[in-house]
Amino acid sequence: MPDLCYLDHAATTPVRPEVAEAMAPFAAGRFGNPSGGHRAAAAARLALEEARESVAESMGCDPGEVVFTGGGTEADNLAVLGTLAAAAEAGVQVDAVCSAVEHPAVREPARAAAKGWFGAGGAPVGLREAPVLPDGTIDLQALEGLLEPTVALVSVMLANNEVGTVQPLAEVVAAARRRAPRAVVHTDAVQAAAWLDLSTAAAGCDLVSVSAHKLGGPKGVGALVARGGTRLRPLLLGGGQERDRRSGTQNVAGAVGLATALRLAGVDREAEGARVGALRDRLATGLVAAVDGLVVTVPGVRALPGHCHVLVPGADREELLVLLDAEGICVSAGSSCASGALEPSHVLAAMGIDGGAARGALRFSLGRATTEAEIERALAAVPAAVDRLRH
Repeated sequence: MPDLCYLDHAATTPVRPEVAEAMAPFAAGRFGNPSGGHRAAAAARLALEEARESVAESMGCDPGEVVFTGGGTEADNLAVLGTLAAAAEAGVQVDAVCSAVEHPAVREPARAAAKGWFGAGGAPVGLREAPVLPDGTIDLQALEGLLEPTVALVSVMLANNEVGTVQPLAEVVAAARRRAPRAVVHTDAVQAAAWLDLSTAAAGCDLVSVSAHKLGGPKGVGALVARGGTRLRPLLLGGGQERDRRSGTQNVAGAVGLATALRLAGVDREAEGARVGALRDRLATGLVAAVDGLVVTVPGVRALPGHCHVLVPGADREELLVLLDAEGICVSAGSSCASGALEPSHVLAAMGIDGGAARGALRFSLGRATTEAEIERALAAVPAAVDRLRH
């Protein structure tokens, strides 16, 4: 088998050695439950709160505003359902506005709320989806038209996980404050955290979701920042951990890993962004030159540094993935949130890309571990695979 050429960092990233080292003590010796009252528990609680302070510093919030979760999906679900459930308790009309390209971890809870997920907790929520422009950027004028005083939640991701488009989040927040003054503004920053400084890029949002494994941390841990006493009805009930916002024994090792990964991302973000962005541009330029008809879906200036999403006419993405995998090239056909299933992309459809063109969609996503040699290897393998399929 050929050595792996891993170009799927948007799906998950390798754990950084410094993160593994920071987590190691909690796999054996420092195993206490942070909710206990003895010295082992106190040591775990101290580590947990130090991790909370570090995450807060990275995200530009107070430590008490950090809620540790089991990952980005749980953070998004808590943001969407927790906010809407709290708003519905007042017994008034509640609406939610999301962009048409949101991750399923936002889209599906919002749809569930619209179908009456709350049961006796309140009436179904009115759900509105804001359209996007051909490059995946939210249509701000259309968004303005959807916002009104009944809107309790506005959720627009900071950067798209599939095509990499970075949203004009400051403008979204300003529109929400102006047109829907009681709305809670949430952003899914899971994909953006490795590349953008969330303390500034998401500063205006009430709720911000992150996940550790997208930036060199472990799987199974994330966080939701809930600023300024934002009201959330908890999804998990029990012992009242995380200030009654998320019950359950905290994953201390995971919290330490998330904190370490966020801190390290901040240290080398600028340099790595420039390096990886240059590699991405080399990949995009080379593919366009080598593969007849290939189109880069989102210009690099609008996308995260690591994202290179392309459309390959005359080639089926499933067949391309098989051929590339045989050569050790790890890429994806889009979002990696559906257990490997190659479902039609709601993101590409919202961008106006028809189903025929979407059949040839590939997502190359680079990270801090990506090398020039891997890019050159991909530039040799992809044209060969496409040529094989076309002929």
